[in-house]
Amino acid sequence: MPLTACLPAPSPAMSLFDAAADPPPELADGALCTCPELHTGPASETAEERAARVQVAIEVCAECPVRVLCLARALQLRPTVGVWAGLDAEAVDWAEVARLAAAAAGVR
Repeated sequence: MPLTACLPAPSPAMSLFDAAADPPPELADGALCTCPELHTGPASETAEERAARVQVAIEVCAECPVRVLCLARALQLRPTVGVWAGLDAEAVDWAEVARLAAAAAGVR
């Protein structure tokens, strides 16, 4: 299925959060990322296909009304796959993101 067929369709059934058990309702209900193919590609996915999929996911995140909640959830869970709040979990250093978020919030 092409990724464009997945966008956007808010729904409480969120594939992104399947592994993250019991997301807060406001996150699951408001998120734009409802398509499993948006977050994890097939095992046979090429590097170019993955890059394109991740870019589409990041673009969806940019418009998402619950992006900040998603970031908070990602900072709790420290996911290793998928795109969370516009960040590629495979490429991000969650400890650094947490440090930057705390600094931005004035927390020491």
